[in-house]
Amino acid sequence: MNVFKLASALAVSAILATGAVAQSFPTKPITLVVPFPPGGSVDGVARILAAELAERTGKNFVVENRAGGAGGSAGAASVQRSDADGHTLLFNASIHVIQPLINANIKYDVLNDFTHIAQVAAGPLLVMTHPSVPAKTLKEFFDLLKADPKKYTIATTGLGSAGHLTVEFLKLQAKIDAPTVPYRGAGPALNDLIGGHIHLLADPMLSALPNVKAGTLKALAVTTAKRTPLAPDVPTVEENGMPPFEMVSWYAVWGPKGLDANAMSFLGKHIADVVGSASFKDRLTKLGFETVYRNSADLRAYIEKEMKLYEPIIKAANIKVE
Repeated sequence: MNVFKLASALAVSAILATGAVAQSFPTKPITLVVPFPPGGSVDGVARILAAELAERTGKNFVVENRAGGAGGSAGAASVQRSDADGHTLLFNASIHVIQPLINANIKYDVLNDFTHIAQVAAGPLLVMTHPSVPAKTLKEFFDLLKADPKKYTIATTGLGSAGHLTVEFLKLQAKIDAPTVPYRGAGPALNDLIGGHIHLLADPMLSALPNVKAGTLKALAVTTAKRTPLAPDVPTVEENGMPPFEMVSWYAVWGPKGLDANAMSFLGKHIADVVGSASFKDRLTKLGFETVYRNSADLRAYIEKEMKLYEPIIKAANIKVE
């Protein structure tokens, strides 16, 4: 074999070897850990993403609910401690960023102890009450609460969730000093709201909108700057006579710190492809979400920006885990 042919053979071998390494991930099912019970918005978006990724890649993606309380921090911590081979990932909402700001017992650093893989979606929240409550606006609801504070209860689907920060902001603006009852997940809170046991809740549209459309709940406001076309009759917080306000629940994928480069490349490419696909957009739009893709660097920058939104509300409302 002459020198030219030898060099060519070596080059082909190198390319094939590189391809083999790139194809070495995944070697087993990829688990998306959802740190909440089934039935909430985080679980719903995770299952749509997992199904789309499985269809697109031909690989096995599994959603595992690891609900351990503490605002999802127990499930998040379990992913942080996992092997960084890319087979165990965290799928969570903005509450993942909020929890360490309110809970001194959480030892991980969201910015530095996880690999930021990608954001996939975002969506407004609906501020809702029970149809029996004689209030058509947030102002009317808070007037009722002021007149009879023992009769009406404000709740949240989780301590430190986007819904929690929303109702705390509204309470501050209405000058209401009333407790907020925390629930462990959207399912139990929505059930109690539908049953009339609690009276004000802010929750993402995935779990909230079907109940509003069915008439089992009544929407008072949407937490975006403009009305959403999915619920065009629901006014914004500002249209309810309060200061301009925007709070969305956003959803992303994280891995353990130091995620394997091959896994990162595989996940980043295919998640971007899924988020950009018409099928994923269509499935999320029907549920009240916008597809939003941010890569690793952009997601980290976005988290830093969001922290600046959350921190003043947390401080003013004195939100903390006792």
